[in-house]
Amino acid sequence: MPEPAPIERARVVYRWDLDKTYLRTDFDTVRDLVRTAFEPPARKRTVPGAGALLRELRQTGPAAVFILSGSPEQMRRVLEAKLRLDGIRWDAFTLKPSLENLLRGRLRFLRDQVSYKLTALLESRTRAAPDTREVLFGDDAEADAFIYSLYADLCAGRVDNETLMEVLRRARVYEEDIPHIVRVAARVPRSDAVRRIHIHLDRMSMPHQFDELGPRVVPFYNYFQPALVLLEGGFLDADAVLRVGAEIVIGKGFNPDALAASFADLARRRLIGPRSAGALVDAVAAMDTRGLGQAAEALRRFARAVERGAPDLDEPVPVGVPPIDYAALFARDRERAHAGKRRAMWRSG
Repeated sequence: MPEPAPIERARVVYRWDLDKTYLRTDFDTVRDLVRTAFEPPARKRTVPGAGALLRELRQTGPAAVFILSGSPEQMRRVLEAKLRLDGIRWDAFTLKPSLENLLRGRLRFLRDQVSYKLTALLESRTRAAPDTREVLFGDDAEADAFIYSLYADLCAGRVDNETLMEVLRRARVYEEDIPHIVRVAARVPRSDAVRRIHIHLDRMSMPHQFDELGPRVVPFYNYFQPALVLLEGGFLDADAVLRVGAEIVIGKGFNPDALAASFADLARRRLIGPRSAGALVDAVAAMDTRGLGQAAEALRRFARAVERGAPDLDEPVPVGVPPIDYAALFARDRERAHAGKRRAMWRSG
């Protein structure tokens, strides 16, 4: 297999959701929402490994790191304080104008993610350099995979205005907002910009539920997994991936078997292959163990497991994009999200 074209890391934009993607946020009931709104920065919990991965990506010198959250604008101060506590640096931070819309009587906007996130993504893309590439992070609690894929295909010119308007109508977007979204989409320079869409399985959805969106969408269980996929794509080096793994070992109590299982899951889905395996084994052999504590031995044992299985690894599948009927898919994706919410509420009692 020929070597992939190298990624120009300085031309990559990273876009992150916040709740359930970066922060471990519970807001399935009104009581949850109130508690979350008044929670101080130091009490907010980061998904293990998320901060480490975001810091490592910042160290690659990307074009930008953008944070797009469905949390209300009134939470900006506390959320920014939390990110600073975690050592996160960002270039833009967009929050939802919920109160403004509530005062205008636009109650549906409070639960609408499609028009809010899609508009924010498209408007941001109109200001980005046309040759930048994008990697997106979201979760399975709402419609992130659907919205991000629709955004990616709008940028690439694979979705026409008729399809876009039909999706917006099915999402019950306010009629007065639809012309603006269509106009913004038309201003986006056409480019196949989005390389990967990573979806944190907070609701424990099954990865196959996202198959219709193609291999560009990568559902993951823990942040070691997107770090591995980014290594395969050339966005990260192996030693950076090991540092993410070390934080998860320390912060989440991962053992070598859990790290190896995370790798094996991605290999089975053909998202990573022998090239990444070799890079990880070499990086572990050369790693500086100072400061890694208990994680050092876990990483060494993980590397031995990867090395044993390397001869059986297949090459990764190309990051292709199948034809997607977004209008038809919308209802199925909404039901997937609703089913996940029901599971979460059942687990919480």
